[in-house]
Amino acid sequence: MGLPTWADIESSHTVSVADQIRFPVEKFKLNNGLTVLIHEDHSSPIFSYHQWFRVGSRHEQPGRTGLAHFFEHLMFKGTDKHPGKDYEKLIQGNGGSNNAFTNRDYTGYYTNLPSGKLPLVVDIESDRLVNLNFVQSEINSEREVVKEERRFRTENNVMGTIWESLFSTVYKVHPYRWPVVGSMKDLNAASMQDMKDFYRIYYAPNNSVVVVAGAVDTKEAKKLITEYYSKIPAQSIPAPKFVKEPEQGAPRKTTIRKDVQNATVAVSYLCPKSGEDDVFALDLMSSILGEGSSSRLYKDLVYEKQLASSTSSFAYSMAEEGVCASILSLKPGKSSTTALRHYQNQLSKLRTTPVSDKELEKAKTMVIKGYVDSMKTVAGKARLMALNEILFSDYSEMFKDIDRYNAVSKQDIMRVANKYLVPKKQSVIQVLPKK
Repeated sequence: MGLPTWADIESSHTVSVADQIRFPVEKFKLNNGLTVLIHEDHSSPIFSYHQWFRVGSRHEQPGRTGLAHFFEHLMFKGTDKHPGKDYEKLIQGNGGSNNAFTNRDYTGYYTNLPSGKLPLVVDIESDRLVNLNFVQSEINSEREVVKEERRFRTENNVMGTIWESLFSTVYKVHPYRWPVVGSMKDLNAASMQDMKDFYRIYYAPNNSVVVVAGAVDTKEAKKLITEYYSKIPAQSIPAPKFVKEPEQGAPRKTTIRKDVQNATVAVSYLCPKSGEDDVFALDLMSSILGEGSSSRLYKDLVYEKQLASSTSSFAYSMAEEGVCASILSLKPGKSSTTALRHYQNQLSKLRTTPVSDKELEKAKTMVIKGYVDSMKTVAGKARLMALNEILFSDYSEMFKDIDRYNAVSKQDIMRVANKYLVPKKQSVIQVLPKK
């Protein structure tokens, strides 16, 4: 039985959406602390295998920024049993695909394969969790790959520059302030011992979640995962000690000059952490303000004032306090000061006048449709299960989100705009053409 369509969800008023979209999941924990989630779904002859770790850039230390992401690259260098040069051949030769990602809170690895290949990926993932090879020449080689990634995605990319500066401007004491990719200085300083320590401490079964979603037999998957993973010992994970970001008392501004033809401006505010009720209202507010060509910012700055070529707004929630931001890409020759004045006018309207019923309904439809669409594939289901288990230690939180979006009122939108989008708590980051 597949997921209900959005029309099905919208037309039902007798049961909660959480009940309509819920699907069966087998959850268990091994003696070494590894959490395993299995969702059996034979709608297509494929499955998605995710292994996530509760470690991201916020767990790094000053002088070693970028270590979490750098180490993610090393996980593809292989073991004696599955050398790095054979790893991709094994996955792709069996009709699969794979990748990984690192952010501020967690690191995830995923593989999509045809049904019947579960023993292969369980063998590979459990093996590299404990038997990873560390070769100095390969670390040095990968260091250059990561540095090139930094040049390409941050230093020579306007949006990458904005994104990095946004976090270093909004956060002054919390580790969210440093870049996930790390600084060049810290990447050069990372040693083999740093990598080994990071691997030993954080890549432990009791710091990880394994998710299988798709065409597998739950009983067989449970037996297989238990057989391969249960012999891996748990590790002592240091308790995180993060300093709460102090309340911002005055607006901040960062200006960067680059060889560009037009200005790009980001305006950001500190917002609540994932799972809090206000996050859902801020999501919908961001959609009304800047999502798509019918949003307020687009109609004002792109259509009417002809100041910008594009606008966007988003609420980026994380394990701890996140950010709400808007990004304005101005047309060549247009003033960032003028654009910011019109932007502030739009924020003022959000703070003083309730949004219309039509705007709120459209925002809910867009956000909820996107959420339901993300659950239409086994890979999407696996990702949501892993994300909610990592953040809340309870994958079933994912089934509550749509009801929480539907509970947001026009008054909630105005309330969060007044609570979080306060002028003195504003951070402006702008990339301007060189004079």
